[in-house]
Amino acid sequence: MRRSCTFVSFATLACSPAVGVVADETSTTVETTASSSSSTSSPSTTGGTTTSTTTSASATTADTGAADSSGAAETGDDNAFIGRLDGSGLTIECDIWIDDCPPGQKCMPWANDGGNSWNATKCTPIAEQPNGVGEPCTVEGSGVSGIDDCAARAMCWDVDPETNEGTCIAFCNGSEAAPTCGDPCSSCTVWNEGVLILCLPICDPLVQDCSEGMACQAYEDTFVCSPDSGSELGAAGDQCEFYNVCDPGLFCGDAARVPGCLGAIGCCTPFCDALGAGDECAVFPETECIPWFDEGEAPPCFSTEIGGCLLPE
Repeated sequence: MRRSCTFVSFATLACSPAVGVVADETSTTVETTASSSSSTSSPSTTGGTTTSTTTSASATTADTGAADSSGAAETGDDNAFIGRLDGSGLTIECDIWIDDCPPGQKCMPWANDGGNSWNATKCTPIAEQPNGVGEPCTVEGSGVSGIDDCAARAMCWDVDPETNEGTCIAFCNGSEAAPTCGDPCSSCTVWNEGVLILCLPICDPLVQDCSEGMACQAYEDTFVCSPDSGSELGAAGDQCEFYNVCDPGLFCGDAARVPGCLGAIGCCTPFCDALGAGDECAVFPETECIPWFDEGEAPPCFSTEIGGCLLPE
C-alpha cells in the first residue's frame, strides 16, 4: 500500500504541456510555457487528495484514491499545461526512450499543432556545443518547439517565455514499463501519453523547495516540481480537476474528503506535517492530517513526515 490516505494523484493527464505536469500510471499531458517556465495543470488525487493538471481529470485509483484525468488543456495563454491525452492527436516520428534518430540528431517532444502542449516527437539537430544536464539552456521559438541546445537525451525545461532560457533536464532511461533515473533523488515522470519523459528532482511539498513559478506537487509515489497552472483558482476549498491547479502547499484532494467541496473530482486542501508540528489543517478544522505514506514506505530524500488535510474515512 503506497499511501494511506485518499489523494487525487496526477496520473495521466490529457493536456499538452509547455511545462505542466500530470501524472498517470504511465503517462500525462503537459502544456507548456513552462517547459518554458509556464504553468500546467494535471489532475490527480491521493488519499482523498486530488492533484491535477490543466486538463480534464478523472479520479483515479490506488489505495490512496488517486485520480487520473483525461482531457485537453486550455490554450490561448502563455501557461504550460500537463494533462492526459486521448492519443488521437499524437504524432510519433521517433522513439524517445531509445532515441532512434540519425547521428547528430536527437528525439524530442514538441507541439506540432501550434499549441502549448507537447503532443508529438521528432528528430532535431544536436547543438555543436550542447549543454549538459543541470546547465542553462535556450530554446528556439518556444518551450514546445523541440529545438534547444541541450545534449542528447535531455531537454530545456522550466523555460522563461520572455527569454526562452531554462535548464537542461534528463530524459528517463530504461523503458516505459521499467523507467529509471540516474539520480536517486529524481523521479521519472511520464506525461502526455509517453511524449514527455523527464527525470524531475524530488521535492518536499511542506518546504516547497522549487524554483520560482514551479510548485512541489504529488506525482504517483513521490513529489516533483511542476509548473503552476496560472489558474485564478487554487486556494483552499477551490474546485480542482488537475494536480497543478492548486496553489503551492496545497493539493487536489478527493471531493468526498474535503469539507464543503462541490467539485466533481476534488478541491484544494493543504499538505501538512503528519507529526503535528504545524497547524496547516486549521483552514478545515474538521479534517485531520492523514499520513501520505504508510510507515516505512516514504521515498528517499525526504526530511519531513508528509500528510494531507482530509476528512477521516
